[in-house]
Amino acid sequence: MSYQDILYAVEGGIATITLNRPDRLNAWTPTMETEVRQAMLEARDDAAVRVIVLTGAGRGFCAGADFEVLKNVSAAEMRRRQALPPHDMNRRGDWQTRYGYFPSVGKPILGMINGACAGLGMVMALYCDLRFAADSAAFSTAFARRGLVAEHGISWMLPHIVGHANAMDLLLSARKIKADEALAMGLVNKVYPTDQLKTAVMAYAQELATQVSPRSMGVIKRQLYEVPFQTLADATILANHETDLSLGSEDFREGVAHYIEKRAPQFSGR
Repeated sequence: MSYQDILYAVEGGIATITLNRPDRLNAWTPTMETEVRQAMLEARDDAAVRVIVLTGAGRGFCAGADFEVLKNVSAAEMRRRQALPPHDMNRRGDWQTRYGYFPSVGKPILGMINGACAGLGMVMALYCDLRFAADSAAFSTAFARRGLVAEHGISWMLPHIVGHANAMDLLLSARKIKADEALAMGLVNKVYPTDQLKTAVMAYAQELATQVSPRSMGVIKRQLYEVPFQTLADATILANHETDLSLGSEDFREGVAHYIEKRAPQFSGR
């Protein structure tokens, strides 16, 4: 499929989705929204893809909504976009929202944050499973400085990642923070020099794609996104059930075999 506002490429088991409006710091548009959703579906359904990387072209990750474009979008169109079909009918409604569908994609999604990350860009980064930032990246929730509120589930996601006090600070002030502060509060997993970011993230993605069972990654991702809605007992019962299923899987047999035979794994995902 051809895309207008993003780039999509698959290599070595890694699907890279690049927001591609560098002249506007990859400001979010309705077209980009549709295309990112389609690309996530494409990566989800491609057996050759083990890991997904979301990043931006040029100097920015995503500077937020492009108000020059959005001011021409009708209210009817906005309502239509908020009623998109579920990404996965088998997942809870919490992960079927307009932007909150990343957790229902059964493959790890890595946010490679190469520059400005604000507003809707911050929302998309939070829905990624892991976030890696360039040391030149900057973050802002932005909404309060536009007369808006904590949109698109950020009021739930942000405190789950950085804690209540940090989330309150970032949402109320909408101040800009640099990568080192983002790392200190747990907003990002690691920070790399800008010129080393892509190499480091792709090396990590490649390790996931080649050394880890894709079946295991999918189950573990599902487990972790169920935890906020579970008791410890619920989580343990689910883990026991999934362990029984894992013991009968091809990937478990391969996981044992490659370890004993001291060779590289050849996981099938089954």
